[in-house]
Amino acid sequence: MAEEETKNTNEAPAAEAEKVETAAAAPAEETPKEAAPAEAAAPSAADKPAEASAPAQEAPKAEGRNDRRGPGGRPNNRRGPKPAAPRREDDGIMEKVLFINRCAKVVKGGRRFSFSALVVVGDGAGKVGIGFGKANEVAECIRKANEAGRREMESVNLVKDTIPHEIIGEFGGSRVLMRPAAPGTGLIAGGGVRAVAEAAGVKDLLAKSLGSSNPSNVAKAALEGLRQLTLKEEILQARGK
Repeated sequence: MAEEETKNTNEAPAAEAEKVETAAAAPAEETPKEAAPAEAAAPSAADKPAEASAPAQEAPKAEGRNDRRGPGGRPNNRRGPKPAAPRREDDGIMEKVLFINRCAKVVKGGRRFSFSALVVVGDGAGKVGIGFGKANEVAECIRKANEAGRREMESVNLVKDTIPHEIIGEFGGSRVLMRPAAPGTGLIAGGGVRAVAEAAGVKDLLAKSLGSSNPSNVAKAALEGLRQLTLKEEILQARGK
């Protein structure tokens, strides 16, 4: 009996030790299950920067759209594109865009825009013309104005690189005073007067606008002044001398 009691007492601590070991081992096995959500959350955290970067890529588009539109959805540039620099065609004709105007027509579906262009053309050797064109596109209205100016080109009287005498050209409310200048003076003129003088081939000129600053009227006044120029020989011939 004594031997059986000792065996039972020895087996009891061993059984309790096994229970303690199993209890201690159980949390160790559960820890990976608790760590699993942390590992699963890691990809979502990595995905967040990619999702956050998407609005940053769309931001420039929104800024560009806002730059083109003013208050009420109207474009900021109310007078349309700026006039282009003068250029010379293959046939030697110089083209200068003086003014581009934009017109908006309000219809049921919104607004319809159309453009008009004022162009000065000349060969730089005494021939100059002014053309006006209208179209729904800027390039098309410039092309029409260029063709109209080529059809209306006319010769003007020049003496070397300047005009023969002082003249005042008038058209509408615009008045342009033009005076001959010494060689090397250059074109002391601005706006439409300068464009018309360059296209005609004038290199030395003193000019001043005295009336309305309307681009179309100023250019036509300058052309009217050049049209009235008369050479000394023509005056003497008219007098019979």
